[in-house]
Amino acid sequence: NIGFYFFLGIFLVIAINVLSTNNGSLIPSRWAIHSESVYGSILNMVRDQVGAKNEVYVPFVFTLFNFILFSNLAGLVPYSFTTTSHLVFTISLSTVILIGVTIIGFQKHGLKFFGFFIPAGTPFALVFLLVAIEVISYLARGLSLGLRLGANMIAGHSLLKIISTFTWKMVVAGPVLLLVSVLPVLFLTALVALELGIAMLQAYVFTILTCSYLKDAIDLH
Repeated sequence: NIGFYFFLGIFLVIAINVLSTNNGSLIPSRWAIHSESVYGSILNMVRDQVGAKNEVYVPFVFTLFNFILFSNLAGLVPYSFTTTSHLVFTISLSTVILIGVTIIGFQKHGLKFFGFFIPAGTPFALVFLLVAIEVISYLARGLSLGLRLGANMIAGHSLLKIISTFTWKMVVAGPVLLLVSVLPVLFLTALVALELGIAMLQAYVFTILTCSYLKDAIDLH
């Protein structure tokens, strides 16, 4: 399931961007307006977080945002599968991003990248202690980034499944409970709307934190 929906997410990202090419027409289609809006938002995010001189990372961040967003939204379709609700996937993704960011840091700064783990003005007596803390904190990024995304998807989808199952059982139980089930249906509708918002928000949070990590590797802040 993870493999299938992983490639399905990639296919959706490619398909929507192909549809947004507009076939050379000067009048933008709805797909084109959508993709241009998302691209503009990602471009501004990279400029603000990573820097205007580092727009080379825009395609990566744009693809990452779209992939996570479509993976989150696909899980809201009944009888589908959510790849981002499985920690083995999200933590693997965040770990790969951390490794890539670290490689970029060494490419930009060489051995000076180790200076990232020594805060400015640190007394020599505290260097080893602070370096150990900074290294642990840095490595924890690979865990926290994926854990945050996976935990939010697990919690939301589990609650949605529990409430929807409970509501359905009330609907089919009989005419009396059918009338009572109006409130759970309204709550379920609001919960679905909340999950849509969380799906978009988590894609944004994952992406903006990735940009923050890129900035740290490039500027050593």
